[in-house]
Amino acid sequence: MLDDLLARIEDQREALVALTRELIQFPTVNPPGEAYKPCARHLGHRLSRAGFDVSYVRAEGALGDSDRYPRINVIGRYHGRGPGRCVHFNGHIDVVEAGHGWSVNPFAGVVRGGRLYGRGSCDMKGGIAAAVVALESILAAGLKFDGALEVSGTVDEESGGYAGVAYLAEQGRFSRPQVDHVIIPEPHCVNGICLGHRGVWWAEIETLGRLAHGSMPFLGECAIRHMGAFLNRVERQLLPRLATRQTAMPIVPPGARQSTLNVNAVHGGQPEGHGGLPSPVVADSCRVTIDRRFLIEEDLDEVKAELVAMLDQLRHDRPGFAYRMRNLMEVLPTQTAKDAPVVRAVAAAIEQVTGRRPEFVCSPGTYDQKHVVRIGRLEDCIAYGPGMVELAHQPDEYVVIDDLVTSAKVMATAALHLLGVELR
Repeated sequence: MLDDLLARIEDQREALVALTRELIQFPTVNPPGEAYKPCARHLGHRLSRAGFDVSYVRAEGALGDSDRYPRINVIGRYHGRGPGRCVHFNGHIDVVEAGHGWSVNPFAGVVRGGRLYGRGSCDMKGGIAAAVVALESILAAGLKFDGALEVSGTVDEESGGYAGVAYLAEQGRFSRPQVDHVIIPEPHCVNGICLGHRGVWWAEIETLGRLAHGSMPFLGECAIRHMGAFLNRVERQLLPRLATRQTAMPIVPPGARQSTLNVNAVHGGQPEGHGGLPSPVVADSCRVTIDRRFLIEEDLDEVKAELVAMLDQLRHDRPGFAYRMRNLMEVLPTQTAKDAPVVRAVAAAIEQVTGRRPEFVCSPGTYDQKHVVRIGRLEDCIAYGPGMVELAHQPDEYVVIDDLVTSAKVMATAALHLLGVELR
């Protein structure tokens, strides 16, 4: 039975590539949230044709939702013969901007040298396509099971997931008895099981100044210079300190096994005029957005206090220094136990399909597991999917086609294990 199922998935190689290409060709760039609705509809029509009951959920009132950019999520559910457990495959349909440096059209889905190139090929439309083909193959093979299979395509993971998995989790769609096991096909290679992720704290820090004429800056207080002093201390004092903190979590790549801080954005002074120059004014405001990734061994309150202490010291040391800080997002680290049912099932499937022992890893960045655990209170959740995490958000992002097929085989096998189907 298992050999027949795996052969069926192998025969779907071209269909799997085609579906991935179709999803890539929807430029679901976030922000602002382009093409969510047509992409969700396309995925929903595919699931409906396979026999899934399909629903569309708009996250009305959620962060980012608007009539121009509606946050549309799609969920497909297939009921088996009778009551039982539910296995849910969740993937996000949004992608980051393409940016510069591509050698191919990032939204064409170019196939070359056994690879499929495009924004989202790796992160994570290839994973969604693999999950869909895996479950379609189970149904097409006529395999009988108790319980249910679910697939969802959700939005805004790249900006926190609040209109996607978080919104659905608040409605009970990622909690028992609706769902028992969740597999998120994020890219972590075909024999890698991602157990969890580091913690994240996003904050906006604003330094404050006083307006004056740019020819007489001594009459004002330059907020940009104050921000420069803060960033200088981050560079010279905080970053070296963070580099010494290491985690026991098996995070890949290894360079992410330390605490990190990234400055995501800087905004200060006046914007450029329309086709001209800004007016000569001393900046009275400068804002940065920081992205602090912390370890399971660190305490979030202490992480925050460390940065606040640095800002307060600047207020003491630097005349005229003033600041304010706004909390944007905070997520604690999470790590699913290796003996959890979903981990055991995927590990067994990897060995059956590939003949290799699974590798247990954790992600440097958060993904939607955070909402499944935090809001849904469902800890039986991992990430498993094709692709290499190092390629995510890069120019010339790609997924290896052989890995797409292999991961689909693993997903189908793991789903049947979790549903209690005996595989011979």
